[in-house]
Amino acid sequence: MLALRDPAQAYRRVDFDARVASADQRELVKMCYERVISSLGSAMHAQSRDDNARKSQALTRAVSALTALQIGVAGDDPMAGALVQFYTAARRAVLDSVLYFDRATLTQVRQDVLDISNSLSDAA
Repeated sequence: MLALRDPAQAYRRVDFDARVASADQRELVKMCYERVISSLGSAMHAQSRDDNARKSQALTRAVSALTALQIGVAGDDPMAGALVQFYTAARRAVLDSVLYFDRATLTQVRQDVLDISNSLSDAA
């Protein structure tokens, strides 16, 4: 199955799977943040090049990562409500950009996720 894909894409997939398999909860959250940040950057780049297929793939990856983050929120966490609200709004913004691409909104979502990721890294 991997032979049918781009070799670089296959390598990234194997690398990602290995990182997931060996990650603890904090690392998984960080990986999801990284995925959102990179995917939104890729979507904006693809949009500027009129590459709808890559844009769609990137937006799908961002939605998947945001969904994983939303599902993973622990109900007993004091920040649970705020995180769920943020992930829901971010996910909606990304989904809305599938039909009507909004670079400014995606840039803001990307920056917000980057800020949260940096805060978590600083706190560790």
